[in-house]
Amino acid sequence: MDNIVIELFLLSIGASFVQRTTGFGFGIFIMTMLPSIMPSFGEATTLSGILAMTTSLIIVIQKYKYITWKRLLPILFTFIIISIGAIFVLKRMEYHILNILLGITLIIVSIYFAFFSKRIKVKTTLPVQVTAGTLSGLMGGFFGMQGPPAVLYFVSSEPDKEHYLAMTQTYFLAGNLMMTLARAYNGFFTTTVSIGYVYGIAGVFIGNLIGSWVFRHLSGSLLKYIIYAYIGISGLTFLLEA
Repeated sequence: MDNIVIELFLLSIGASFVQRTTGFGFGIFIMTMLPSIMPSFGEATTLSGILAMTTSLIIVIQKYKYITWKRLLPILFTFIIISIGAIFVLKRMEYHILNILLGITLIIVSIYFAFFSKRIKVKTTLPVQVTAGTLSGLMGGFFGMQGPPAVLYFVSSEPDKEHYLAMTQTYFLAGNLMMTLARAYNGFFTTTVSIGYVYGIAGVFIGNLIGSWVFRHLSGSLLKYIIYAYIGISGLTFLLEA
């Protein structure tokens, strides 16, 4: 039990730090290990979601004035609809299948962000918003890591890093709130999840403080590539376990 508490605390620090520094990645980081210490995959995604929601809430309070709702609402509404559907499907899927899907997803995400993200430019049209929201909803509903498709959209639509951070965190806050309600309805919000949140919340605040300092003072390029490599290795681990 003590080891699990320490793991949750450290994972929360790391995930919150990544989220505060880059604007996304809480779910990607924490879901590489969280499913192995939670009773079920659904409970792992639920705990990841409410911890990420807390991280986003802290940032939104700080950056609220930079939110532009016109660019946010189409992708947000699409995400909410798709993610809720994915959560209902999740209840009927087997764990080893999710392990395989998660492993493949992590590898694709790591390769994409490491090699291709700077080469692709995305226009902020309604079809692009709906597509990004759909992909984000599927990844969020199944794996609790809705960030990558949404981040690509917001990087293209926002004029500076302050607007980018405000928009992404408002998106993640609203999305995680709706997914948490859907997961609770499906029985994934358990006592174990509540206890895990208590253990992880201190780590969230610590990671946010450290990440805020890094966001102001460092570019974070090397850090990103280290994270992408770690994600890819974690994806291979999930595939081998499956």
